[in-house]
Amino acid sequence: MKIDLINKNRAVSKGLSGIKNYPILPTGYTELDQYLPGGGWPLGTLIEILIRRMEEVPLWLIIPALQQLNNDSRWQAWISPIHIPYAPALMSAGIDLSKVLILNPPTHKDVVWTIEQCLSSGVCSAVIFWLQTLTNKNSRRFKLAAKHGDSWGICFCLLDHAQHETVSSLKLSYRPTRHGADINILRCTGKKPNKNLQINRTIT
Repeated sequence: MKIDLINKNRAVSKGLSGIKNYPILPTGYTELDQYLPGGGWPLGTLIEILIRRMEEVPLWLIIPALQQLNNDSRWQAWISPIHIPYAPALMSAGIDLSKVLILNPPTHKDVVWTIEQCLSSGVCSAVIFWLQTLTNKNSRRFKLAAKHGDSWGICFCLLDHAQHETVSSLKLSYRPTRHGADINILRCTGKKPNKNLQINRTIT
């Protein structure tokens, strides 16, 4: 791995079926970390964040982890974002713009291909992408690619498709509130799902 922080904080199996030793990054939100195996986002795999509308993507939820990945020399790829990320806002949030790679493939087929290539290439520490829905087939491809490329795959997709069977290591739904969000952990390798977690937007 490319950053010491990741090496020092790994999720350990402790005899639970199906758990892998994924590197971990703290989310920056204590209320969420305590419900995730290892105390943070699992890296080298795929996570899903389900949202009500594509326009209300909670970037603030992943920004603290992306800040930590500034220490990694690789790209942070943003694929098919609904809105072009506002550079001054990213910079003020502590994101190294020299490592941000924004890609907008013209067709859905191209989007899927680009996601898989970025995840598997080994040149991206994180791949953040937007899809209306994530199919089981694509989730398997993306998860395998993320493992191969030692990359963190973050898929923002619509809550309407929450019933779709996927193989992501972490699947949660997001609903904005006045001070942060209500989070439902729908799938979490190594821990039971938790519902109605109230996350304050203030970084802890």
